[in-house]
Amino acid sequence: MRTEPMPTDLREAAQSEEPAPYEASPARLNDSEREALLLNIDVSLRVHTRAQLFSWVQGALQSLIPHEVLVCGLQEGRQMAMRVDSFSTAPVDCARLNEVFQQDVSLVPHLVKLWEENRCRAVLCETERGPLAGSALTREFLRLGASHVLAHGTHDATGQMISFFVFACRPGAAGPKQTYLADLAVPYMHAAWVRSQVTWPLERAGAPKPAKTGLLTPRETQILQWIYHGKSNIEIGMILDISPLTVKNHVQKTLRKLNVLNRTQAVGKALALRLVNP
Repeated sequence: MRTEPMPTDLREAAQSEEPAPYEASPARLNDSEREALLLNIDVSLRVHTRAQLFSWVQGALQSLIPHEVLVCGLQEGRQMAMRVDSFSTAPVDCARLNEVFQQDVSLVPHLVKLWEENRCRAVLCETERGPLAGSALTREFLRLGASHVLAHGTHDATGQMISFFVFACRPGAAGPKQTYLADLAVPYMHAAWVRSQVTWPLERAGAPKPAKTGLLTPRETQILQWIYHGKSNIEIGMILDISPLTVKNHVQKTLRKLNVLNRTQAVGKALALRLVNP
């Protein structure tokens, strides 16, 4: 069958047409990554309190988007400052970080602009160099070794931003796959964070009951509190005047008692059970 040649004007138009931004094929997920994504979605639906949100974003969510600190902003009105909260297992003054985020006039507006220009999809950029390197918020991130930020948000039917999430990441921790995963995960993050802001009656919140007295020994609780503050086994041993091996043994017992896999999950569950003080 003979095919008619494309008219010259249409052929030239097709050749000169600029590709739309963010038209690259989405990253492919392997079986374990798809399983991790579904697990995170399931966990997000169970979040009703800040402690549960902390446990999720600093636990299971790290398997999708590894980060040093997550800052969440909620725009409750065009004339009002964002409501801000941050989550990290690193030694961070979250109250100061929230204040710096609210007052930032460099990095945050730049990220929001990039996000809007990218049709409200996740963006990834480096902050260590260029004009953004001098902002107070950038300096806070760099202090944690996080020289890259992955940002994403949600918007209403008019295109106005409702919420904005900034993952501060170490070099190499985030790339095209993580931006794609952020596109998938952020709607659930928004819903979970909004739910966590509501003061729910205890029976509706689904919050776990306080742990039974004696679940952890005083020494295990003490060590867990220092883990929450970002201390290593060696540092905890120096603080408590015990060997790092003894600290490690206590940590392993704590993980088994809390039925968790790692230190981050242990901290999240301990906060939910009110075993440590935030």
